[in-house]
Amino acid sequence: MEGDRNPQHPDVHTLTLQQVLEALVDPVRRSIVTRLHEARTDLKCGSFDLPVGKSTATHHFRILREAGLIRQYYAGTARMNALRYAEIDEVFPGLLGAVIAADRAASSRLAPA
Repeated sequence: MEGDRNPQHPDVHTLTLQQVLEALVDPVRRSIVTRLHEARTDLKCGSFDLPVGKSTATHHFRILREAGLIRQYYAGTARMNALRYAEIDEVFPGLLGAVIAADRAASSRLAPA
C-alpha cells in the first residue's frame, strides 16, 4: 500500500531544542532546510545538488525527518520533502527563520565575488 511506504514523523510538540539544533549543526542539512524554505514548495530528493553521495544524502534527509524538520512522502516513485516551518515555528518561535538567515549570510560571505 502507498501509505505503508511513507515514513513516520515525530509530533513536533515532543521534540527538544537539542534534537533540532543537532540536526541543524551540519551545513549540508542547513542547505537542505534553506533550499526547501526558498523553494516555497515540496521538492524531491533528487532535485538537491548536494556535495555528498546518495547514501550520505539519504542519511541527512533521515536526520532532518527524525528531528521533525521535514516531512517526507511519496508522489509516485519520487520521495518528496516538505519543510515543517510553521509547525517548528509554533514550538520554537523564530528558530528556523534565524537559522535560515544565518545560513544565507554565511553563504553570501563565502561566495566568490
